Amino acid sequence: MNRLANESSPYLLQHADNPVDWYPWGEEAFAKARAEDKPILLSVGYSSCHWCHVMAHESFEDEAIAAQMNEGFVNIKVDREERPDVDSVYMTFTQAMSGSGGWPMTVFLTPDLEPFYAGTYFPPDDRYGRPGFPKLLEGVSRAWRENRASVVESAQDLTAKVREATGRQTEGGSGAIAAATSEAAFKALEHAFDPHWGGFGRAPKFPSASNLEFLLMYGARTGEDAPTAMALHTCRMMAAGGMYDHLGGGFARYSVDAQWLVPHFEKMLYDNALLARLYAHAYQVSSDGVGGDEAFATVVRETLDYLLREMLDAGGGFHSAQDADSEGIEGKFFVWTPAEIAAVLGPEDGAAFCAVYAVTEDGNFEDPHHPEFGRRNVLSRPEPLEAVAERLARPAAELEAALPAWRQQLFEERARRVPPGLDDKVLTSWNGLAISAFAEAGRILGEPRYVEAARRTAEFIRTTMVRDGRLMHSYRAETSGTGEAKVDALLEDYAYLGLGLVDLYRATGDLGLIEWATTLYEDALARFADTDGTFFESPSDGESLILRQKPFFDSPTPSGNASMAILGFWLARYLGRTEWEDASRAVITSVAGQFTRGATGFGAMLQALELQLATPREIVVVGTPSERAPFEREISRRYLPAVLLAPARTGGGLPVLEGRSAGTGATAYVCENMVCDLPATSVSAFVEQLDH
Repeated sequence: MNRLANESSPYLLQHADNPVDWYPWGEEAFAKARAEDKPILLSVGYSSCHWCHVMAHESFEDEAIAAQMNEGFVNIKVDREERPDVDSVYMTFTQAMSGSGGWPMTVFLTPDLEPFYAGTYFPPDDRYGRPGFPKLLEGVSRAWRENRASVVESAQDLTAKVREATGRQTEGGSGAIAAATSEAAFKALEHAFDPHWGGFGRAPKFPSASNLEFLLMYGARTGEDAPTAMALHTCRMMAAGGMYDHLGGGFARYSVDAQWLVPHFEKMLYDNALLARLYAHAYQVSSDGVGGDEAFATVVRETLDYLLREMLDAGGGFHSAQDADSEGIEGKFFVWTPAEIAAVLGPEDGAAFCAVYAVTEDGNFEDPHHPEFGRRNVLSRPEPLEAVAERLARPAAELEAALPAWRQQLFEERARRVPPGLDDKVLTSWNGLAISAFAEAGRILGEPRYVEAARRTAEFIRTTMVRDGRLMHSYRAETSGTGEAKVDALLEDYAYLGLGLVDLYRATGDLGLIEWATTLYEDALARFADTDGTFFESPSDGESLILRQKPFFDSPTPSGNASMAILGFWLARYLGRTEWEDASRAVITSVAGQFTRGATGFGAMLQALELQLATPREIVVVGTPSERAPFEREISRRYLPAVLLAPARTGGGLPVLEGRSAGTGATAYVCENMVCDLPATSVSAFVEQLDH
C-alpha cells in the first residue's frame, strides 16, 4: 500500500495498492521533488472515468512501468472532483500544449510545479497514434537529465505566457446587455443544432443542459417557437436513446455517437441534477393548458428516484458518481442479449420487449477491451410505440400497459448482477445542483417528497460541510459512518449551493434559506471577487496555485461566474440590493462579446443574460402552506423562468414582502414593472392576473 491508503477519495483509494509510489497533492510531495531534484509526474482522473481505469490497469499496475516511474519521478495522484482547482489549472496547460484535454490527464512538472510536458491517456506501447508510456517516461527523464536548463526555461516561459493569457481573459470580450446579443447567441446555437437527433454538433454528444435551459428561456421571452422546439426535441431524443437508463432511470455522462444511443455508462450526480431540472421545465413548457407532456414528468421522477435509491448518502447528501465498468467490463451491468431478456420475460413477451427497445442478435455495443464478452444491446426507443405495435400486430395500448411490469422484472434481474463501483464522496457544489433539482421538480410536479429530499440535503450541508465556520468542498464517511469535510470550498460550491437554496425557498417559503444564500453570496464577494467584478475560481485566502483562474466557460456544469451572476440577480431582486444586480450585469458584460464565438460554452451565462432582459415581474403569495397550495399549483403549471416567486406565511422579512398580508386565506400579489394588480384572494382572480 502506498500513501494514498490514508486518503478518503474513492479514486485515490483505487490506486492505493499500485506499485507506484503515489503521493497525494501536497507539500510532502513537493518537498521530496525539491530535495531529490526530480520532476513531478502529475496524474489526474476520477473514479468513474473509463480510460483512467484502462491506463491504471495497463501502466500503474505494471511492476516494470511503476519502477520506471518511481526511479525518475515524484508521482502525484489527484482526484479532479476533490480538487477541481488543481485540475482546472493543469488542464489549461494541457490544452495549451497538446491542443486538447481530457482524463486521465498526465502532466510533467518541475519541482516548482511549472509544467513542461502534458497529455492525456498514454498506452503501454505505441498505439492510437500515441507514444507508449514507458517510452514517454524515458524521453522525459532523459530530457530532465541532459537538457535541464532548457526544460526549466521552457516551463517558466510557458507558465508566464499562460498567466498573461489568463489575466487577459476578458480583454476584447466585453459586450452589452441587449436583446441583440441574446439573439446572436441563439443564431449561433441554431447553426450548431442537429435537427435530426437534437443536441449540438456531432459525436461524441453531451447533454448540454445549460444550453437547452437557455433555449427555453429565450423562447419564453421572445415568443419564438424555434428555440423551444429545439430544446423539447432534444429532450425527447435523449430520453429515447441509450444514454437514458430505461430500467433504472437517470442519464449516463454522454453518448459516443450522434444519436444518443451508446453511452459511456458512468452516471454523474451533476448531469442527473441538471437534466432533472431541465425536464421539469420541459414539462411546464409542453403544457396544453391542462397538463404537460407526461413523458417529461416521467423522466424527472425516474431520474430523481434513481438518485434517491442509489446515490443517497446516509446523512442526506448525494454521492458523486457511479462507474461505467462492472467486473472490469464497460457497460456490463446495463446491456442485454435477446436470450437474457427471454429468460426473464418468456419468449413471446421477451420478443415484444426486444422490438420496443431495439434489442437484436447483432447488438449495438461491445467493449473493445473485452471482445470475448460479445456484442450486446443498450436499450433504446428509436421508434414510436405505435409503429412497433403495428409491426407486431398487437394493440399499442396493450403494449403500453405491459411495459412497466416488463421493465420492473428486468430491473430486478439486473439488480442481481455485480453493480458498478460507487464514488461515495459528497461534494457541496454538486449537492447544490441536486437541491435545485429536487426543490424545483417537487414544486412543479406537486411532489412533497422531492422537496423534503432537497431540505434534508441542505441540512446535511449545513451540519456536515461547514468546518470552523467555513464552507468545505468534499466529504466522505469512513467505515465508522462518520467523516470530516475537507478542502476549502471553491466558487462553484458557493454559487451552486446559493442557487439551490433560492430554489428551495421558492418551494417552501422558508425565509431562512434566503438569509443563508445571502451569507454565501456576501462571503463569495469578499473572498473570490476581482476588482473588475468578476470572480476567481479559488478564494483569496486559499492555497496558492501557479494560476488563479476565472471560470467563464461552462464545463459539464455551469460556469462559476455565470452561476454567481444568476445568484446575484435573484438576491438583488429579493432584497432590493440594486448594487448586486449591477454586479451581475458586470459579470455578463465582461464576456458578452464572446457569446457568438463560443455560444455552446456559454449556456449558463446566456441564462443570466435572459434574466436581465426579461420584464421585471413578481408573484407574492402570503398564507399558510395549505392556504397557498392552490395558488402555487397554478404557478407551477406555468413556465416563468424570470419571474420572482415569493411565498411566505406572513408579510415582511424581505423587501418584496413588505406591506403584503393575507386575509382569512391566502392572498396573491402580481406585479409587473413596479405596477401591481389588486390583491387576489381567489384562485380564479389570480389565474386571470397570471395570464393577463
